[in-house]
Amino acid sequence: QVQLVESGGGLVQAGGSLRLSCAASGRAFRSYGMGWFRQAPGKKREFVTAISGSGLSTYYADSVKGRFTISRDNAKNMVYLQMNSLKPEDTAVYYCAAGSSSGSSYQDAYSYWGQGTQVTVSS
Repeated sequence: QVQLVESGGGLVQAGGSLRLSCAASGRAFRSYGMGWFRQAPGKKREFVTAISGSGLSTYYADSVKGRFTISRDNAKNMVYLQMNSLKPEDTAVYYCAAGSSSGSSYQDAYSYWGQGTQVTVSS
């Protein structure tokens, strides 16, 4: 079992930055690929970024490439999402997820999900 708790969300102006954190409990954290997904009001949950268990492989949605960076600290059981140059369309609830060790853009590859943290970007 893995429990995930996100933090770091909030209100920011367009062009600003936020850093989300995801704290994971449970054993063998490094065996899990980690992903960030988001869901905007009235829309389906979508893939944002993922990182392999080793941290050597990362994946990004086209909409966030060059602006967002995922990282992990296996010693601390933490995953981070650095979000720069934020846009109003980035407004959503952001979810951390744990699953396939290789990391994946598919939601079905993830077995564990956090409760989410709200990110609101004002124009």
